[in-house]
Amino acid sequence: MRIPTDTHTTQPWRIHEFTRDFQVEDVWSFRTPGAGPDDFPLMLAALRAHAGPANASLVVRFLLAARWKLGALFGWDKPDNGFEGRARSLRESLPPDIPASQDNYVVPGTPMTELYVLDNESAMELANQTVHAIMHLGWVPGENGDYELRMAILVKPNGIFGQLYMAAIKPFRYLIVYPAMTRQWEQAWHDRDHLAGGQES
Repeated sequence: MRIPTDTHTTQPWRIHEFTRDFQVEDVWSFRTPGAGPDDFPLMLAALRAHAGPANASLVVRFLLAARWKLGALFGWDKPDNGFEGRARSLRESLPPDIPASQDNYVVPGTPMTELYVLDNESAMELANQTVHAIMHLGWVPGENGDYELRMAILVKPNGIFGQLYMAAIKPFRYLIVYPAMTRQWEQAWHDRDHLAGGQES
């Protein structure tokens, strides 16, 4: 479910400290019935095991494949358009008390890499010719008392081209990608049992 931008900006997330030049593009919440305050690592493990582009719907996989094909055709994703050239990774801006992720986890089927993982938030980033983007995940109390996952997408478009690109893909994000992601991520939480030694939902 899409939620207001200030549900992200008013939280005391550490990500705010080094993304002041990014804009908040989207904020979504995901239901995780029965989740408690210490279950964020379990949620992340469930996402790694059960979510991601490889397990997405056929339509979403087609859209992602088309995007990466266009990127290859026009050179959007070449290394010198990313962190090896145009953009500077936020790894270089992390405060000393936020350790950078050490396993260099990459979301399968994407160039998005993990920046850091804390007790109640994590962040991943990618950069190409169109945009420098951050996916931030946060763990917060929901209205019914259970904790829930929230995702914020922060972006720094690369000039007019990047702004036009973000505008062009917005309908696909809102009508196809995010609804499918919501179903997948919420199902990942329901399918988490074996990751916690068979705990009940």
